[in-house]
Amino acid sequence: MTEAPLGIPGTVYLVGAGPGDPGLITLRGVQCLEQADVVLYDYLVNPAVVSHAADTARCISLGSPSAGRALTQNEINALMVEEARSGQTVVRLKGGDPSIFGRGADECEALRVAGIPFEIVPGITTGIAVAAYCEIPVTHHLDASAVAFVAGRERGSKATSALDYGALAAFPGTLILYMGVGRAEEWSTALIGRGRSPETPVAIVRWGTCPQQEMVRCTLGTVARVIAERGLTPPSVFVVGDVVARAPARSWFTARPLFGVRILVAGSSGTSEKLQNRLGTLGAVVLREPAIQITAPPDWAPVDTALDALGTYDWLVFASPNGVDYFLQRLATRGGDVRRLAAVKLAAMGSGTAERLARHSLRADVVPEQFVAESLAQELTNRADGRRFLVARASRGRQVLADALRAAGAQVDEIVVYGNVDVEVPNPKVASALADGRIDWVAVTSSSVARSLHQLYRDPLRRVRFASIGPITSATLRELGFEVAVEASPHSTDGLVAAVQAAVTDSGREAP
Repeated sequence: MTEAPLGIPGTVYLVGAGPGDPGLITLRGVQCLEQADVVLYDYLVNPAVVSHAADTARCISLGSPSAGRALTQNEINALMVEEARSGQTVVRLKGGDPSIFGRGADECEALRVAGIPFEIVPGITTGIAVAAYCEIPVTHHLDASAVAFVAGRERGSKATSALDYGALAAFPGTLILYMGVGRAEEWSTALIGRGRSPETPVAIVRWGTCPQQEMVRCTLGTVARVIAERGLTPPSVFVVGDVVARAPARSWFTARPLFGVRILVAGSSGTSEKLQNRLGTLGAVVLREPAIQITAPPDWAPVDTALDALGTYDWLVFASPNGVDYFLQRLATRGGDVRRLAAVKLAAMGSGTAERLARHSLRADVVPEQFVAESLAQELTNRADGRRFLVARASRGRQVLADALRAAGAQVDEIVVYGNVDVEVPNPKVASALADGRIDWVAVTSSSVARSLHQLYRDPLRRVRFASIGPITSATLRELGFEVAVEASPHSTDGLVAAVQAAVTDSGREAP
């Protein structure tokens, strides 16, 4: 991000965030978010999309009609102009595509009148994405050679409707209606009254492209009654036409092995993000609870002393990916680079730590088959006698490895390269979901995370199933009084995902 010269306005990017699945934002949209000083986002935009913004960016929700006052369009326009005139790079993040029922034209006009430079970044519009996730072909060589996007609710200020229901009823293709829940009786009656068959297939899709996606089939003649009987609410999209009949009972999206399974991922931000991505790809609804915070060590002096003496060590041992990151960042901060490690052998506690070393073009000489301290100690003790070991570790953890190496005749120096502290305030969303029984599984990535979770949430955790990353974490969970349903093998994030998937599959869970 670069600050605009005094008096020169910043640029506003009108970015389509896509329909809900955070993977559907465009590359250009992500680039704009990464350089933004300010992000103004709609309430339906997935928070995972907003997270592409830099930590220094101000991210401002424009409010939710259902949860209190939302900003009016005039207020949004004024806020964009105000921020841009102060020299800020602004991303106006909009659900779907800015130009399809998104008031993008109004915002462009306000920026043009104010002399603010802007760019439109298209997004995947909801209707197309939702149909794809339901396997509804919006066009088909037998059923539909055209598709029309229709506003199911028009602005109340209009004296007369701009919709020609006669033309829509005769339209030779698929109709996709947005914002149509509240007025389904009106538009369905109007289409039937102008000649569209009441037997025309209709798909009502709620929360399309999201893990809680739901598709309800009905007909044009029954759509209003079905909405009332089932209590269907926005956000919903309606696909109207013969193509709806071509959708399978379970689409590729809902057939994923973890579709609809609700999982709380507990661990540091890096591990949680990897788990969230893997579980989300398999269809799970994922909440995240860091439980612990990773910080710089309380004192860099012991690390600096060890860095100055790197050439005197035979082995450098990393217990976690975080240890790799903080150690190498400190090495770089003090003017060094990986060439300083040329004469040192490297050991990694597990595959995740070895992968993190590989990102820095470093190959681990030893990675144990079981990703626990005991296994690594067993691998290293026959090479320990008379050797010097430097162990890079967290501010808290087990002494098994260092003790075993010393007992085998090694000289061991331990340095704390990062802090590991408990989160002290419960996440309200997580607390609510646990209390309401809206979490099926909790994936726990370390003993410290297990203890922190227990302090944060206690009794509501007894309603869920626990997935543990390894035997040490499992033992801690049992000490706290929790039963462990599955344990990862190998003891890694991939192993944890595989264990949960196998348990869900074995349970014979029916998809929603």
